[in-house]
Amino acid sequence: MKKIKKGFASDNWSGVCPEIMEALTLGNRGHNEAYGELGDPVTAAAIKQFKNHFGEAISVRFVYNGTAANVLGLSQLMRSYHAVVTASTAHLNEDECAAPEKFMGAKILEVETSDGKIKAEQVKPFLSSIGFQHHAQPKVISISQLTEMGTVYSLEEIKQLADFAHDNNMYLHMDGARIANAAITLESDFRSMTTDAGVDVLSFGGTKNGMMFGEAVIFFNPNLAKDFEYLRKQGMQLHSKMRYIAVQFDRYLYEGLWHKNATHANAMAQLLAQHLSAYNQLEITQKVTGNGVFVRMPQELIPIMQHSYFFHIWNEQTHEVRLMCSWDTTKEDIEGFVKVLHEQLS
Repeated sequence: MKKIKKGFASDNWSGVCPEIMEALTLGNRGHNEAYGELGDPVTAAAIKQFKNHFGEAISVRFVYNGTAANVLGLSQLMRSYHAVVTASTAHLNEDECAAPEKFMGAKILEVETSDGKIKAEQVKPFLSSIGFQHHAQPKVISISQLTEMGTVYSLEEIKQLADFAHDNNMYLHMDGARIANAAITLESDFRSMTTDAGVDVLSFGGTKNGMMFGEAVIFFNPNLAKDFEYLRKQGMQLHSKMRYIAVQFDRYLYEGLWHKNATHANAMAQLLAQHLSAYNQLEITQKVTGNGVFVRMPQELIPIMQHSYFFHIWNEQTHEVRLMCSWDTTKEDIEGFVKVLHEQLS
């Protein structure tokens, strides 16, 4: 089997961290109730961990991947004549292969933003549609934490959006695929940026931070979760051997594993950015607040660097690329990248 050289393409490219792999091995012993049903101690233990972090008054459901968490979580809040307002760069809008439109039957209203973050005043224009039967009805604001631009919402920014949503009979949904990296940046716990800030539904991910697979949909008002299990089954996301998702989250949330992995990934991004800032031919386009570095580089340099350390082009027109660091990125990886870069730019 061909082994792919480590690069900076995505934190999804990294493997599973040793602690999670060990948890999967231990969880593999013997028989266990299927589907996470009543009596399954593994799923119960994972839900207890979530309640330790987010508070007792939550409802947690496990699904297989992030697309399902976003689409099913939003579907629970919306009807087909509703609309969700989100940033144009959001994963929900650009990278779900129109799954929201197909399965929700609802409309996505895009907000153009230079840093991936939306503000309440950008949502206001859509409110004029409320009560007008010819227009889709805005029902949810969806934000990403971290954003797809690698930026982070402050606790106050999240609360302002939540208050605005609730004042206008809307919900606030958070795509938390990289929520661990955001928590490290904000020096915050999970509860402060979700439960206490007024988030209604969260897609909580760990795959980008050392897990193998699995996502959690968290409802901060259990009434919103009513009958979600049927929607999950219809959505083909009821994992029969649920323990293999649950045991990962149980370990991920235990003794700060999530914190350790995200801290390392963020630190590696800062180190990479520090090296790149020394070259006048490069321009870092976004403040580095998580585990990604967005940088413009000369067009002719991009394929040369990709050959040595693969990464994705973010914007073909402006020659902006995205460099992602992971829980297993090393200083040696960064030094190797910078060495090739230096040879080309000297």
